Parts: sequence; C-alpha cells; structure tokens
Amino acid sequence: MLKPSFHYLNSPLLLPLPSSHSFTSKVGFGMTTVDFLATVDGFPNPDDKVRTTSFKVQGGGNAGNAITCAARLGLKPKLISKVADDAQGMDILNELQADGVDTSFIVVSKGGSSTFSYVLIDNQTKTRTSIYTPGEPPMMPDDLSQSTLLSAFDGARLVYFDGMSTETALFVAQEAARNNIPILVEAESPREGLDELLGLADFAVCSARFPQAWTQAPSIPSALVSMLLRLPNIKFVIVTLGEDGCLMLERSADEDADQEERDAESFLEFLYKGKDDSLTVPTCISSVATKLKGKGIGTLCGRFFIGTAEKIPDSELVDTTGAGDAFIGAIIYAICANMAPEKMLPFAAQVAASKCRALGARTGLPYRTDPRLASFLH
Repeated sequence: MLKPSFHYLNSPLLLPLPSSHSFTSKVGFGMTTVDFLATVDGFPNPDDKVRTTSFKVQGGGNAGNAITCAARLGLKPKLISKVADDAQGMDILNELQADGVDTSFIVVSKGGSSTFSYVLIDNQTKTRTSIYTPGEPPMMPDDLSQSTLLSAFDGARLVYFDGMSTETALFVAQEAARNNIPILVEAESPREGLDELLGLADFAVCSARFPQAWTQAPSIPSALVSMLLRLPNIKFVIVTLGEDGCLMLERSADEDADQEERDAESFLEFLYKGKDDSLTVPTCISSVATKLKGKGIGTLCGRFFIGTAEKIPDSELVDTTGAGDAFIGAIIYAICANMAPEKMLPFAAQVAASKCRALGARTGLPYRTDPRLASFLH
C-alpha cells in the first residue's frame, strides 16, 4: 500500500555499524560553546534573587551538540568551528575529543574569547531560557583554506550546517557541493545568507516557526510545499514541533500527470486522524505519493510523514536544552545509514527523549549501546 522511500545516499543499509570509513565519516560546521546551566524552582521576576537547585558547566552549541550525538551513535564526525585559546576554548576541545569528535579542523584563535551561554531551566514549567554571548573574533572564510576543507571532506558522507556564521558556512558549503557531498542545513530563523545556504542543501531540518516565516505561507503544510518548490535540490524537509513531534515532506519522483491534486492542509488533517494518542512511544504515520497543492503557491508530488514524540512522564522530564540538536544528530546518523523515514523519525524522537531525561544538552545523549535504541540499530 505504501511506496518505499528512495535511498538518500547510494549505499546499502549496513547495521550494525560497519568499520567502513566512508560510512562513518561526516562533517559538521557551526557553533560550539560552553553552557552554564542552572535549574531553579521558578523563573525569577525582575530584581528577584533565587537559589539554584542544581548547576552544571558543559559543552553546548547547535553543531557541537549534534556532532557529539552523532559520535555517540557510532559515526566518526569532524567538526569545523572556532574557539579562542582561553580556558573555555580548551574545555570545549577536550570535551569534544572525549566523545570521539575529530577537532583537528577547529580553528583556535590567539586571544579573543570563546562562545558561551547562560541557560536557566525552570523546574516547574520544564522550559529553558538561554543568554548567548558570541565568541570573538568570529569565524571567517579566511580561517579555512581549500586544502583544509578537502582534508576535512575526505571520506565524508554528509556535511551538516547549523545555520550560524552564514558567510563562512556558504564558503564551506560551496566547496562541499563542488565535491558532490550531500548537505544538511538546519534552519532556526531567517537570517542573512541562509537562503543561499539552503539553495545548496539536499536536506533541511527547521524549527516550528521557520517554514511560515521564510515562505509567508498560511500554514506549515503549505509552507513545506513552498520550500520544496523554491529549493529544487532538497529531497526532504523536516519541521520539529517539540512535544508534538515533527512533520516531514519528502519529494517524490513518481508524479502521475493524471493524479488528482489534494490540498496540503486538508490532506494532512486527514492523515492526522490516523494518529493514536494513546501510544507513549514514538511512531510514524506516512502517506503515499500525492500531488499536493499549497494555497496560492503551486503543486508538488510528495509524501507527508507525521512523527510523534515520546510521552515522557513528568517525573522523568528534566531539561529540554539541546533536544533539537539531539534530534538532528540522530537524523544525521539515519541519513548515513539510509534509514527509511518511517524508521528515521521515531529513532530521532527516541534519541531526543533520552536527552531530555538529564540536565544539559549532552549529559543524556544516548550511546549506540543504549538498550532503548536496540530496535532501531539491529
């Protein structure tokens, strides 16, 4: 009844993880930080003083977290980023190296300061507030030579960009595209240079607010149709929806000219009727290839996938910091492993849920041997 998804990368599914360097190597580009994480019983009002209930200093940053997640799942990732030669920068490097990340392509500036964030976690609402201080000097294209990039790309199956430092990211992405390496771009919010970066992408993962903000479409389903029409290289786009899971639209090559057009919004509403709200484990609902129409946008043949999130008991939910990064780290693994979307989305949701059971973006990131991942990896 359901059409099998095409393979995203031209290699067979190999599980358990092989030793093949070509399978396990990937490259990430973006931000890595030090996070100062404090939990409180309630978010303070102006001029309030509150006592922390727990405190942790840990590595963070979108790319740093996603790459760490990929490393724990068994990949051999390289990270292109920039830190200063201060104590925080050395801590960032040491933590990444301890998790098996290749840091030899991280630029270390003499002087300046490394990026850091203050993160306040509310124990009552389980929400977090982050105050981010960018490092100085910022990463620039001159920090990276073509020979350095070619060395970083050696054996790489995928290059991931967290959407930060777009000028340098575009420089790196153009070199990756010239070397025919698939590109995954994360899009949190519209920013200068991101359009060009997305234009080179094969895959995109977006925040809940990004698709409509970027396309001005009236709904998320129509916005996803618009994104695939505007970005002809992209094979799929995923929008993360927090505790409501995620939504994915995959481009289909099997368009039937005589196929009836379906309104994207109403079609997705129909698909959501198949969702079983009693299930606590992550699941996936998929459609057949359908000619989808976005209101005032155009039509596209594709498949929708609804991914549900794990329902974490309140007693186990600790901190959502970095949950999206964990999700992307799992998507990176899934692309390299050629997982079908029906398996990829629940897998990524399971990894993100594991992260949410511990304080900080990395403490709860699962390892490949985690029994909760056994059904996906064997």
